[in-house]
Amino acid sequence: MNDPSEPPADASGHPADASGHPADASERPADAAAAAPTYRQAVPEDAVSIAALMAPDVRQRKLLRRTLEELMELTRHGFVALREDRMVGFCAVEIYSRKMAEIQCLVVDPSCRTQGIGRELVRRSVERARELGVMEVMAISSSEDFLRGCGFDYALPDQKRAMFCQLRSRYDSEEE
Repeated sequence: MNDPSEPPADASGHPADASGHPADASERPADAAAAAPTYRQAVPEDAVSIAALMAPDVRQRKLLRRTLEELMELTRHGFVALREDRMVGFCAVEIYSRKMAEIQCLVVDPSCRTQGIGRELVRRSVERARELGVMEVMAISSSEDFLRGCGFDYALPDQKRAMFCQLRSRYDSEEE
C-alpha cells in the first residue's frame, strides 16, 4: 500500500489542522482549488491508467509492481478518483474469504495528495468489504498515522497481531 502521508481532513476533504479545523487556504496545495474529485467503481479498462498512475511509486519501491492482468482483477472491488476526467487515485480491496480482505494498491497522484482522496478511496474499499460480509480488512503500509485515521489499528479487538514470513524478496517480480 502506498504512503500518501495524508494529514487530517475537514468534512469537505480539505486539509485540517491537528484539531480538525480547516487549514488556512493559503496553505492548501494549488490543486485544492480545482474541481472536487469524483469517484467511481473501477473497470478492467482502467488497468493501463492505473499502472501509469502507480509507476512512479513502483519505481521508488513504495508499491509493488502489478501486471495488467492483476490490476484488471483488482478493479472488481476497486475504485478510482477522477479530477476533470483525469485519474488521480486508485484503491482496491482484495477479498480472500468472508473472514479476511486486504487493501491493495492505494495510490494518489502526488499533486493531489493531502486532499482526502486516499482516505475516501480506502473508505469506499472498506465499505465494499463490509457489504460483502467480510469480518476483517487488513492494510500494509509505512504510514501508521494515515491508516489509524482510516480506522485501522495494529491489534484486532481480541489482541491478535498479524505476522509475516517473507518467502522471497518483494522485488523478485521486477526481475521476471
